[in-house]
Amino acid sequence: MDNIKFESPTFIKRLKGMLGVDFYRLFHTPLFYIFLGIAGIIPALVSMGFSTTDPVTNQITGSTLENIWIMVASNEPLYVVSDIAEYANMNMVFIFGGIMVSIFIGHDYKSGYVKQLFTTHAKKQDYMMSKSLSCAFAMACMCVTYLIGTIVAGIFLQTSFEVNVGSLLISILSKMVMSLGWSSLYTFLNVIFRRYFGVSIASSFFFGTGILIIGVAAIVGNSPILNVFLYGSSVYACLSSNILTLLVCLGVSCSWTIIYIVVGTFILNRSDVY
Repeated sequence: MDNIKFESPTFIKRLKGMLGVDFYRLFHTPLFYIFLGIAGIIPALVSMGFSTTDPVTNQITGSTLENIWIMVASNEPLYVVSDIAEYANMNMVFIFGGIMVSIFIGHDYKSGYVKQLFTTHAKKQDYMMSKSLSCAFAMACMCVTYLIGTIVAGIFLQTSFEVNVGSLLISILSKMVMSLGWSSLYTFLNVIFRRYFGVSIASSFFFGTGILIIGVAAIVGNSPILNVFLYGSSVYACLSSNILTLLVCLGVSCSWTIIYIVVGTFILNRSDVY
């Protein structure tokens, strides 16, 4: 009996186990499905603001939108938003996705799950990675329901669907890839403000709207590098996207993920996580 050795689980086994728990909790909470529904409704609500009506019958006759795919991405990369309406596309998923992440992680601390988790065996980096990956999946799913909602709205408003299919698909895929970068940012923010649930939600909303980057750009001037890296390729992916766009999105998303997981793990390792 004295010769029995207990080997600690490998990184892959630890991460796989934690992902299994997070995905189970994700699929078994109404929160996930509520936000999927919200993402699907957003394009319908926004597009209704551009609808035209018959003055006699007061019925919807069409839309002032030239193309329904504007609800997914802008025609050109958005570096500095001159009109808030330019932002009213799939980028809004990342705002509501941040709120979802805040509630999801906030429940970990409120329920005592984190205390139990770190008391037993889990490593802080595993927690950061698992939350980033599971929440990225949730936001990618929100992008899908947003797309479905856009198509339905376009059919209802009889708006043009003409588009370069290749660029559209790359744009959608690029935004979905950015889900990982955004989820790692939101996970990081919620680790910092873990004791203040309201602040964590407010910070996620603040960063999700891009107000910070717009403000900095207004001071230092328009810079593609500033916007692409700090605000992410969610503004770079557009209806004129190409394969380079996807590569930029992937690079930015991975860079965000590495930075926020490393810094978040550092903070968790040196502070009281309860």
